[in-house]
Amino acid sequence: MKSPSMLRGLLSFSSMTMISRVFGLVRDISMNVVFGATAATDAFWVAFRIPNFMRRLFAEGSFSTAFVPVFTQMKETGTPQDLKRLMARVSGTLGGILLVITALGLIFAPQVATVFEPGALDQPHKFDLTVDLLRLTFPFLLCVSLTALAAGALNSFHRFALPALAPVILNVCMIVGALWLAPRLHTPIMAMGWAVLLAGILQLLFLLPSLRKLGLLTWPRWGWRDPDVRRIMRLMVPTLFSSSVTQVNLLLDTVVISLLVTGSQSWFSLSTRFLELPLGVFGVALGTVILPSLSRHHVSTDKAGFSRALDWGLRITLLISVPAMVALLLLGKPIIATLFQHGRFTAFDTQMSTMSILALSCGLPSFALVKVLLPAFYSRQDTRTPMRAAVLTLLINMLFNGVFLALLYLGWASPEQRQGGWLEGLSRVPGLHLAICLSSVVSSYVQFLLLWRWLKHAGVYQRHPGWLMHWLRLLVSCAAMAAVLISGRLLWPDWTHDASVFTRIWHLAVLVMAGASTYAAALFASGFRLRELRGV
Repeated sequence: MKSPSMLRGLLSFSSMTMISRVFGLVRDISMNVVFGATAATDAFWVAFRIPNFMRRLFAEGSFSTAFVPVFTQMKETGTPQDLKRLMARVSGTLGGILLVITALGLIFAPQVATVFEPGALDQPHKFDLTVDLLRLTFPFLLCVSLTALAAGALNSFHRFALPALAPVILNVCMIVGALWLAPRLHTPIMAMGWAVLLAGILQLLFLLPSLRKLGLLTWPRWGWRDPDVRRIMRLMVPTLFSSSVTQVNLLLDTVVISLLVTGSQSWFSLSTRFLELPLGVFGVALGTVILPSLSRHHVSTDKAGFSRALDWGLRITLLISVPAMVALLLLGKPIIATLFQHGRFTAFDTQMSTMSILALSCGLPSFALVKVLLPAFYSRQDTRTPMRAAVLTLLINMLFNGVFLALLYLGWASPEQRQGGWLEGLSRVPGLHLAICLSSVVSSYVQFLLLWRWLKHAGVYQRHPGWLMHWLRLLVSCAAMAAVLISGRLLWPDWTHDASVFTRIWHLAVLVMAGASTYAAALFASGFRLRELRGV
């Protein structure tokens, strides 16, 4: 696939993902207005984060990165009957394994909740609520993983729009659950569990007609002994770590956050949502679009095409992630206050959420670049090298979790808060979730540096001319945007107390439009042209 095709695929995937993220924003606003940052909301986020972690693991991680290269190779060298056979065997094997995992999750939900939310063990109501919600959300794993299989097949045929649009269904279901179903239930937060369960089923049904048009809709068959299925499974094992290290970190972070003050789960979850807009719309989109292209270049031994496609992906990633980082650093608090400080979400919640957004936004470029670098390894069916980086990153993340948590606790805790030991003290000091965000950022940059070093040693990528100018344009444009946003913040300093909702909205709208316009204008004034997006 040539670069123009990749650009069209990126625009198609990104536009649909943008729609999904907008609905995700409406979802979060609805949930915070209805539920606020409470113990019940914390229980839902824990119950949802576990199967949602598996969704990212399969939809954006190990399964897709193992399946797409094998499927692409079969598409290039095999027959339509071979493709259909592969789909039948993979869906049957994957579905069978996930049925067992789902059943175990339902049976051992209390034990799973104990592992991922130990801080709720002394709060029986919160713990029981987490277990009940987990039993509703866990089957989401089965449906969404099969949806990822369908999406991977469609992406290999350069059909990116519908797979990217499927998550809209989840957000719509959760919006309806919060606004319509929750007031009608004895335990309102349970509406969110039912919404997740229904969304999983609807997402799978949404993609089946597209598979049938390609002649790939077939009855699942168990195929554990099939050579191609076994090759996919072998490739998946290392990528369970490497392609989803960020999500593994988030799950482990959930355990630590459960020990902190009530509301920390909600503040942390809300801050990660703001990374998902640029990261999902462009980072994940680029990784998804570039993987089939890199796989085909590798199959055809086109080294120049492989290097050109990867170079294109890296440039586009920086073009989006660096200004997004700057904008979030300067507009984090105004965005939170404007969109969420209503109903039961207070000014204190805004302050706590802003802290984690500021920290996580510093890691946005590395989060996005990792999404582009990983396909360079997976397209060559090299899953062991990223696994090495992932294991090291995971260890570093947990180490810095402890280091930052200890430093912030010693710096912030009053003598009264320190009484009763460390664990009790951690549950009294608000803001310690910032430590989790800082460690995630550090570990992400470590992962990027390791992948970059090993990619250079592999000799499959050569930087194309123009990188120095690309960096200069990027830095100048971001500096111009930052100057405009800082001026706006000085002009309108208050966002949480005296300003009305309407005032916040139009102030934020002006800042966003002024910042985006300034960045684009400075970029073009420094010599950037749209044709550069099409690659060399």
